[in-house]
Amino acid sequence: MIFSISTATFTFAHVAISLVGILAGFAVLAAMMANRWARGWNGLFLATTIATSVTGFMFHSAFGPPHVIGIISLVVLTVALFALYVRALQGWWRIVYVVTATLALYLNFFVGVVQAFQKVPALHTMAPTQSEPPFLVAQTIVMIAFIVLGVFSVRRFRSF
Repeated sequence: MIFSISTATFTFAHVAISLVGILAGFAVLAAMMANRWARGWNGLFLATTIATSVTGFMFHSAFGPPHVIGIISLVVLTVALFALYVRALQGWWRIVYVVTATLALYLNFFVGVVQAFQKVPALHTMAPTQSEPPFLVAQTIVMIAFIVLGVFSVRRFRSF
């Protein structure tokens, strides 16, 4: 039980929030690459990604790698929120926002890949300890893709 909710129900809600955050994050990234501002998608992305990180802390009692990723994500999101809401994307803060938003999305997606290799039987068989080449190749491809998307977003997105 987590907050008087069954672990299964809480896990389902956490995963649903994570998936919404990832989808909203891709909408934000696509909008930035098209030099458009997606106010609603940005708000949804930031809120659900923060919620994903916060709820993730409630699954493990011992401090470990998931907590480290959660802390990094929350720090990155704090900087993104500051760039967006306090600095209004002015000057270099536009680049700071694009980079931190892209990094926050990457971290959420990174955890999704980790979870996929843990929970999907076919993937788990290929990399049961997540130190095998299929896992490392998948995470490398994801990282390169996010770097490329982030660079395109920085180059194409202009403050409004």
